[in-house]
Amino acid sequence: MELRQLTYFMEVAKYKSITKAAEQLHISQPALSKSIKALEEELGTTLLIRTNKTSHITDAGNVVLEYARKMTGLVGEMKLTLSDLTNLLVGQLNIGLPPFIGSLFFPKVMAQFHHAYPNIKLDITEYGGARVVKSVEEEEFELGVAVLPVDEAIFNVYPIVEEEMLLLVPKNHPLANRKEVYIKDLKDEEFIFYHEEFALNKIIRNHFYITAGFEPKILFKSSQWDLMSEMVAANLGLSILPRSICNRLFAKDINIVSLKPTIMWRLAVITKKGRYISHAGRTFIDFIVKDKL
Repeated sequence: MELRQLTYFMEVAKYKSITKAAEQLHISQPALSKSIKALEEELGTTLLIRTNKTSHITDAGNVVLEYARKMTGLVGEMKLTLSDLTNLLVGQLNIGLPPFIGSLFFPKVMAQFHHAYPNIKLDITEYGGARVVKSVEEEEFELGVAVLPVDEAIFNVYPIVEEEMLLLVPKNHPLANRKEVYIKDLKDEEFIFYHEEFALNKIIRNHFYITAGFEPKILFKSSQWDLMSEMVAANLGLSILPRSICNRLFAKDINIVSLKPTIMWRLAVITKKGRYISHAGRTFIDFIVKDKL
């Protein structure tokens, strides 16, 4: 068994497709299929159920996948540890980042970090907040930026942002001229909301239910804050966005109103407890936490 075979199998499991995995690995589809078949023969069990469009992981495949992640993770940690022993700040740092956060804060932060540490390459992948958390736990990323709360039994948490969420209302709406709106008064309103893969979806829905006993009526879902605000301006519903995003809005047909009780938006860098964090990773955490975004 070769480590490369396990890496290939992890990619197929990730994309649930030999074709997509082969594209990501930059190898031919027949070569990838041959490698997986050889792994199955060596282990004496079927790892994948292949169909025309997708590849489904078997129960045995899930066992192999769990060990493959541990083994490749240990190899990665070994390489990082050896690299750190050279005392050279070089290498690559894999970061998971929700799109909302990336567009708001990180272009400036990345530029400053690059100027300070030009030999560290930042490899950024944009996922929804919930998927970032899962990917850090599964060690796909060395670190991620997540919306709190997360399970602090699993993750180290380094807070970087805390601000309130605000209500976006069309200017012709009855609530538009209020300075603040109580959540209980929004029971009959329709909302432009975040997709389920975004942590804010669950956070806001839970907040509504806990404080007012209902969940918001969701008319449309989006992953783009500019589209969400434009839909509010078009009088399609209300929305709730962090203050930093609201400060960037230029729509003339929207009023921004405070919510009571306040919903806070808390961001943090997270790492998995027990995982070795490279010197480059620790340097990035110190850099971003020191100035706070």
